[in-house]
Amino acid sequence: MKPVKVGLLGLGTVGTGVVRIVEGHQPDLLSQSGSPIEIVKVLVKDSSKSRGIHVAADKITENPWDVIENPEIDVVVEVMGGIELSKQLILAALDRGKHVVTANKDLMALHGPEILAKAAEKGCDVLYEASVAGGIPILRTLVEGFSSDRITKIMGIVNGTTNYILTKMSQEGAAYDDVLKEAQQLGYAESDPTSDVEGFDAARKMTILATLGFRANVELSDVSVKGISKVSKEDIAYGKRLGYEVKLLGIAERQDEHISISVQPTMVKHSHPLASVNGVFNAVYVYGEAVGETMFYGPGAGEMPTATSVVADLVAVVRNLNLGINGRRGFVPYKEKKLKTDEQIASKNFILLHVEDKAGVLAQITQVFAQHEVSLESVLQHPNATNPLAEIIIITHDANKAAMNNVLKQIESMNVVQAIKSVYRVEG
Repeated sequence: MKPVKVGLLGLGTVGTGVVRIVEGHQPDLLSQSGSPIEIVKVLVKDSSKSRGIHVAADKITENPWDVIENPEIDVVVEVMGGIELSKQLILAALDRGKHVVTANKDLMALHGPEILAKAAEKGCDVLYEASVAGGIPILRTLVEGFSSDRITKIMGIVNGTTNYILTKMSQEGAAYDDVLKEAQQLGYAESDPTSDVEGFDAARKMTILATLGFRANVELSDVSVKGISKVSKEDIAYGKRLGYEVKLLGIAERQDEHISISVQPTMVKHSHPLASVNGVFNAVYVYGEAVGETMFYGPGAGEMPTATSVVADLVAVVRNLNLGINGRRGFVPYKEKKLKTDEQIASKNFILLHVEDKAGVLAQITQVFAQHEVSLESVLQHPNATNPLAEIIIITHDANKAAMNNVLKQIESMNVVQAIKSVYRVEG
């Protein structure tokens, strides 16, 4: 039986896992795909570098065009990361009729429509399950599992680094800077953690999830992003006292064909399943009109979980090759994108204020909410021996974003208010 030949771009953590699975699971892959799968060329930066897995010297190359222009190669697997070079190589592979599997979330979030259009033009497959949530098969589920349903909301923890930091802050009462330093030492956070902690990594993943879930061409610029670098241990302590955990959530919602996508630290009710997702684990909560609420949970990164998703896509491509249906099931967004205005985006909110500790202040503040028709679920004043100011916590009912912005702007200008210390969305 003729093997399907694969070119691998990248032999880092994920690439090593891909080689390990392809070489070690041949009987299973043959059973699932209908053909043997053989990796015949592997692109590396430095061919002299020692690696955690043996690859024959004649399969190693430092020239990406040895993979792209090799007429024997049927499928190109891209796990090297980066954007511009990866895009160039993937488009070139598609131009040559090669199918593509990629784990590159940055690339697919920024250039997915162009790459998928090229794949459709050339009758090729482009699969990218591993680009979001590592080992969780969420993209295939959105496209195939929910094909008969209408998704109204996707909400999830899609960045393991920030979830690790917030979990440690919650469980140990530690400060953000201390936990970030520990996460860097353990390898969970990069030396420059900006992409993770400021929410950009999660925003790219939410772009992909929203595009697939809502069947519309969502762009990265459509995502409202706020990271966790300003989350304090006091915020987390107050949340816990009131029955909430702080999580960095990606939230994509659809109502009356209008959509909104955001990434932001969120107070999640302890009773909600996402509140108990800890450490570097990811979880994605999907609401469908027919199915109701579903949750997908698992490791969001790592060599073997991510490599498992890559090889699952590879198997799907090979299966399509044997059935002669490559390029026929490619996902192309077909719905018009209609973004919600601030008046249409609604949520509950947690607000922590530092105010002058004197009579009548609370009445002045609640009057501002009433003026903008924002109703309150609860108002609490907690004594704090270390703070001479009064600390007031307000939790609203659902309020639209425009009204809340006006409320906060007015409160900030009040002489009796010393600081708006924290504002969080509330879920669950």
